[in-house]
Amino acid sequence: MSTGKVKFFNDSKGYGFIKEDGSEKEYFVHVSGLIDEIRQDDEVTFELREGKRGLNAVDVKLA
Repeated sequence: MSTGKVKFFNDSKGYGFIKEDGSEKEYFVHVSGLIDEIRQDDEVTFELREGKRGLNAVDVKLA
């Protein structure tokens, strides 16, 4: 399980990005991969799963 901070999340479009703690990596997150509702600057935990364009954050929940 990885940890990070929500850099951006657009509720109306249903997607955003999470910046992983301890690195400069950012991962795409879709509303379908959420367990909890998230907002910008929330601390979260997440799993990574291969998507169409690389790794996506899934099973995202508030830390």
